[in-house]
Amino acid sequence: RIYQMLFTVNTEVCTRCGLCVADCPTGLLVMSDNGPVTGKGGCISCGHCVSICPTLALDSDMTPRNEQIDVTKEPKLTAEQAELFLRSRRSIRNYQNKPVPVELIRKVLNVARMAPTATNTQGISYIVIRDKKRLHRIADLVLEWMHIAAKTVPIMRLYARAAQAEVDKGKEYILRDAPALVVAIGSKKDIHRTHDSGHSCLAYAELYAPTVGLGTCWAGFFEHAGEAEYQPLLDELGVPDDKIVAGGILMGYPKVRYRNIVERQPLDVTFDTEE
Repeated sequence: RIYQMLFTVNTEVCTRCGLCVADCPTGLLVMSDNGPVTGKGGCISCGHCVSICPTLALDSDMTPRNEQIDVTKEPKLTAEQAELFLRSRRSIRNYQNKPVPVELIRKVLNVARMAPTATNTQGISYIVIRDKKRLHRIADLVLEWMHIAAKTVPIMRLYARAAQAEVDKGKEYILRDAPALVVAIGSKKDIHRTHDSGHSCLAYAELYAPTVGLGTCWAGFFEHAGEAEYQPLLDELGVPDDKIVAGGILMGYPKVRYRNIVERQPLDVTFDTEE
């Protein structure tokens, strides 16, 4: 065996096929007479090299094989099943007055953490608000920010008026009376990557939630207020000074059930060449 700082190679079973080297996204691995070794580059802990090895010769301190799940024996969704699953997702705006258990939310977010993130930074964490009084305060703060933003952003003037009209009717328009608000937060050092990564993770949460009986909806107005770094809102959420809001979704048990898949606008795609 060849032992290195990050990798262990079992040279007795390594065939030097080169798959790990070819699939390394940073060019860290290079092939030697004894198998893969580290060259120039850095490890982003993607685990591709360990996962792709056909003879199980390679292991890594960063992504140990014993923590990886062998999916080769698991049944796969058919293309038709996958399409139906993805197209069946709906944005839920009507929720049962029923709290969502912490462990169920944790289960959803445990899947969300597997989403792709920029350079595999995996830097997204979450704040989950379940207390009704705090949810109402957050909704009030978002509406407050909307009225402030409306003074300089014309389109927000329309949104603020519409939201206020619904609130005046006694409706909780901002957070839809959802029993939980899931807020993704990440590093302030790279705002654009943090937003992209946060949305990626929350998209995974949205897709997985229906499998455990939950519904979700993007909290758009909340997200805008968070991205604008409205300080009273950040204080209420308890966002650390070095973090920013990277996205937010509502979560709860749906009050309604949809019978049909609603059609979307036709596909619009341009290819450079047609076969």
